[in-house]
This record gives sequence, C-alpha cells and structure tokens, in this order.
Amino acid sequence: NGAAKPDPACKMVDVAPLDTATAQHISFLDNIKYIDNFTTSKAGACFVRPKFVGRAPESMALLVTENPYFAYALTAQTFYPTQTNSGISEHAHIAKSAVIGKNCSIGHGAVIDEGVVIGDDCRIGANCTVSHTIMGSRVRLHRGVHIGQDGFGFAPSAKGILKVPQLGRVMIGDDVEIGSGTCIDRGAGPDTIIGAGTKIDNLVQIAHNVQIGRGAVIVAHAGISGSTHIGDGAVSAGQVGIAGH
Repeated sequence: NGAAKPDPACKMVDVAPLDTATAQHISFLDNIKYIDNFTTSKAGACFVRPKFVGRAPESMALLVTENPYFAYALTAQTFYPTQTNSGISEHAHIAKSAVIGKNCSIGHGAVIDEGVVIGDDCRIGANCTVSHTIMGSRVRLHRGVHIGQDGFGFAPSAKGILKVPQLGRVMIGDDVEIGSGTCIDRGAGPDTIIGAGTKIDNLVQIAHNVQIGRGAVIVAHAGISGSTHIGDGAVSAGQVGIAGH
C-alpha cells in the first residue's frame, strides 16, 4: 500500500473476518459497509479492490484484486478443503435398481428410489429423498432435500378436482448444490431441469417442468412455479416468486 513493507515470507495460518483477524490471518474487503473494520483491522493480509488500497492499515499486506470475495473463497478452500467422502451410511435406504457413481457419500436416513442415477463424487445429506432423477457428478444435496416427488398438477371441473399423473423426471447437471429443505418436483410430462453449476439455497420450491440454465443462483424462500424457464447465470434473490409459464 506504499507505506508498509510487509514481509513476503510471512506465514499465514488461517482466514478470518476483518474485525477478529490477527497478523497471521488473511481477510477480505468486498462490501463498503465494512470499510471501518478494514481501516482498523489487524489482519496480516487482505484481498481488496484497487480503489480501497489507500484506506488500508500500514501493517497490512494487500492482495489487490477486482473480486476479493472470489479470491478469499479460493484461499479458504485451501485452508479448509472439502471433506473426503465418508461412504454410504448403513442407515440409508437405496433401491437395488439405483445406480450410484464412484466416491459418493450418502447420509443417514437418505432414501434413493428405484431407477435413480447418481454421478460420481456426489454428496447426499441425511434425510434426503431422491426419486425419478438423473443426477450428474459432484452434486451436493444438503440435509433434508427432496427431489422427484409429484408436481402440483390438478384439473378442476364442476365435479371436483382431478389429479393429473406426473410422468417426467428431474435432470440435474454437474456441480449443482442444493440447500436444506429445498423441494424439486418431477416433471408432469417434460422433465424438470436444473442446469450445471446452479446453486440453490435452503427452503426453495421448484415446481414441475421448470427449466433452469447453467450457473443460476436461487436464494432462500424463492418459489418457482411450474413451466418457468430461467436462463444461464440468472439470480433470484430471497423470497422471489415467479408465476408459472
């Protein structure tokens, strides 16, 4: 930062928030709301955008980047690599016709139904249920995710409400992550599709026939109605509701 001359051989032992970091921690500044924490931080090094360089403490080594949060994520992954798969729990219920890829982890109480296909290196948390699904590789389902149940399909008439058979599947691409309590319904005829790299938060409802592109982000409490199409990279913030079709 011009004033300080940090030692490039200094050893960092961990990552930490700006307000609790010490001289052996790496931190980051991404949101201007935390600029006061940045100016008084004791962090030994910090990822920061060029425009904030002049606000840094003199003792701080600056790692200048246009995307501090992404750089921090890479660093945090180095300190805390993904846990190795712990195998398939003896308390999981897996149908004989299900196909499970290599190096998968399936937690206690999970139910994998007939005909499900799961790719390599997937992690399925405790109490998840998966049916009528073809899943790619490196997919992560957090605890209590439910995939492949019937969509909400009913035909009203003067004589009452008639259930419409749900005949489709759920197709999940590689590198998808789905948060706890989220439900993704099988298609009514066409499939429900979750594109590769998409990240879905906790407590999200995705209805039948929805098609989500690659690398989309859907935040908690969002509700996506049936036959909605969401493009690549689209972001749906918390509690967003999207009408059908």
